[in-house]
Amino acid sequence: MSALRGTVWFVGAGPGDPDLITVKGRRLLEQAGAILFAGSLVDQAATQHAPQGCEIRDSRDMTLEEMNAWLAEACARHETVVRLQTGDPGLYGALVELTRPLDAAGIPWRVVPGVSSAMAAAAAAGETLTLPEVTQTVILTRVAGRTPMPAGEELEALAAHRSTLCIFLSITLLHEVQRALRAAGWPEDAPIVVVHKASWPGAEKVVRGTLADIKRRCQDEKIASQAMILASPALGARLWPDIARSKLYDPGFGHRFRKASMPAGIATGESA
Repeated sequence: MSALRGTVWFVGAGPGDPDLITVKGRRLLEQAGAILFAGSLVDQAATQHAPQGCEIRDSRDMTLEEMNAWLAEACARHETVVRLQTGDPGLYGALVELTRPLDAAGIPWRVVPGVSSAMAAAAAAGETLTLPEVTQTVILTRVAGRTPMPAGEELEALAAHRSTLCIFLSITLLHEVQRALRAAGWPEDAPIVVVHKASWPGAEKVVRGTLADIKRRCQDEKIASQAMILASPALGARLWPDIARSKLYDPGFGHRFRKASMPAGIATGESA
């Protein structure tokens, strides 16, 4: 084997739509000598920018050890090696498990962030994850399955904050999501949105329901994989009769780019 000379780039392919990869991610694909992509999660169309002669390998049937070996060997032959994975590499991926052996072998690596399915799901549903005076906190989490949750991170404990929850990898455990939210005091009519294959051309589904009926609605739509569960007090806010106004754009509040044009109380409709 020749001397190592390549760099491994962990590139977030985004949630599924090939157009949602970043410009930097696309540029790296265009110059890659080898691409290892997560075929079970990333549409193969995401490799459409690979140059002729590029080594392309689907990792869906590989173990972690086989992936590590493939990346290391590819770096001995190519200057740019891309590990293309769904969403953002730092969320629910094997980033640390893949980079530790690279560090040990002295192989340089970098990360290019990607659009998370949490953001894509909110976009698909036309929802905001934060809203003034309603919720200013977003929790990205999952339900315990084969991978247990650390102490204190049980969904019931997180749901007690009554902030926005983006629940990954849990659609087959939707009954457990319901149980945890009920135990945390969420009402039966709390809105829940489930987005299946957010942004995937021709495959995206948005299911709206409540804590009481969301499981049945998902069963009716035959959604059993690759879905984001959104639970938030801000869901449906665009249909509310009134919402609290953002201070950033309120004419009664100035900042370094704009002076206040009227008293704050008048601008917000508050009485003296």
